[in-house]
Amino acid sequence: MTKIFTTGITRRSMLKTTATAALVGAVRTAFPSGAFAAGAGPEVKGVKLGFIALTDSAPLIIAKEKGFFDKHGLPEADVAKQASWGATRDNLVLGGAANGIDGAHILSPMPYLIHTGKVTQNNKPVPMAILARLNLDSQGISVAKEYAETGVQLDASKLKAAFEKKKAEGKEVKAAMTFPGGTHDLWIRYWLAAGGIDPNKDVSTIVVPPPQMVANMKVGNMDVFCVGEPWNEQLVNQGIGFTAATTGELWKGHPEKALGLRADWIEKNPNAARALLMAVMEAQAWCESMDNKAEMAEILGKRQWFNVPPKDVLGRLRGDINYGNGREVKGTDLYMKFWKDGASYPFKSHDTWFMAENIRWGNLPANTDIKALVDQVNREDIWREAAKELGVAAADIPASSSRGKETFFDGKVFDPENPSAYLDSLSIKAAS
Repeated sequence: MTKIFTTGITRRSMLKTTATAALVGAVRTAFPSGAFAAGAGPEVKGVKLGFIALTDSAPLIIAKEKGFFDKHGLPEADVAKQASWGATRDNLVLGGAANGIDGAHILSPMPYLIHTGKVTQNNKPVPMAILARLNLDSQGISVAKEYAETGVQLDASKLKAAFEKKKAEGKEVKAAMTFPGGTHDLWIRYWLAAGGIDPNKDVSTIVVPPPQMVANMKVGNMDVFCVGEPWNEQLVNQGIGFTAATTGELWKGHPEKALGLRADWIEKNPNAARALLMAVMEAQAWCESMDNKAEMAEILGKRQWFNVPPKDVLGRLRGDINYGNGREVKGTDLYMKFWKDGASYPFKSHDTWFMAENIRWGNLPANTDIKALVDQVNREDIWREAAKELGVAAADIPASSSRGKETFFDGKVFDPENPSAYLDSLSIKAAS
């Protein structure tokens, strides 16, 4: 936690004061006339942002609900629900000036896929930028209850025989994710492949928007899925399936969603981009506090946001996981991180892994210059500028853009300095 953010804030104290005063009183000392006392304010009063109904969109929602956008000079900031990641992409391509959106809560690889034109109409590149990571951990891989007797958890190989049997009966085995090349696609592919199940040959991968996962599994449209919360917890609460593993068990402290914006919006509105980022960073710190989790679940559960019972949000926010298969754990460190452990910083090494995995599965060409691409899209420089302006302690700003080597649950090691070696070590991947 940075020095500018007070800790141990209770819900009562938050209600007794404004959100700004309760959370960042120290910022007033540094900037008595507001964050922009020393320089020009935002070029615009608002920004059009998209979100999907997933718990990791909370920083944008909390920034709106708690007045952080207002505080930083963006009183007209709009946070609009998107029907799917495909709709998010299409609205980003349109842009806010054409009734689309300027930025979004987004799957971390998506800005790269849009930037390169790999997922846009006519493969037209739309320059994009990542300003921050929104969270770490707390996605889930869930399985239909018909597979409960396999005992499948982190080891996906326990599903292999059951899948083979189903295919031998002439039935299709479906693995659902939320967007090709996105984080959920990569997590479920990694999990299946580590268990000896080829996601390109042994199952059919299908795309389902996050809020529709539970309903689709209820009617038997998929066998397994990967999605963020609160949908894995809702699945368990409704008795439809169970969680085999959370993604933090695959890779502890993994990056997940990002704050992505059109590059032209940032270029036109550099002060507003920093203002937006500062508002989101303050919201991330608010979301991190355990004292705020119950209120956060109530806010996210509202009709205009997720339209779900707060209990579907709250449990895993606190690290309490009912897997739905007889396992139930309390107070784990697998809860979603919004600020802790450098969760907000857009490490380039994390994006390097996402690009390597997209090469692995054929979404990007094998000769992609990963470093050059990451340098184009990842704007960690803006994060550092915003952190300095906000008053984040120097000790809390990472010294490097790399987290170094990462180790996965199956023993694989990713070295961001040598992604080719990592790709060469993988036995299951798309044909080159």
